[in-house]
Amino acid sequence: MLRPTEKAGLMEARRSEYGYRSPTAADLRRAGRIRDLIATGFSTREVLAMAPCLSDEGAGPCEDGIPQLMKKLDRIDRLRADLDAKREAVLDRLAVLREALSAGVTLCLSACPERSVVASK
Repeated sequence: MLRPTEKAGLMEARRSEYGYRSPTAADLRRAGRIRDLIATGFSTREVLAMAPCLSDEGAGPCEDGIPQLMKKLDRIDRLRADLDAKREAVLDRLAVLREALSAGVTLCLSACPERSVVASK
């Protein structure tokens, strides 16, 4: 987890005299916060915008993170509404197909050679 976070500019792990990463407990907590944000859908760029909220410095929760969290929540809500609309469209199409089939009509789902109603049973 440390290498990708370093590469993205999210943290800078200390190195030993031989070049090995030597993370402190604070570095590991920061890496955990970064991992949690990424797991909840934040990009590394979005996490970088929340950099002040990733360290142990300060006396408690970071208010600077609230706008970023609200922005992400709004985006998730928009995506969810879009998915819900697509789901409803699929359910509507499914209902039409089932109704046509129960009435003895076969419909094409894709391009039909001559017409949308292929044959009646």
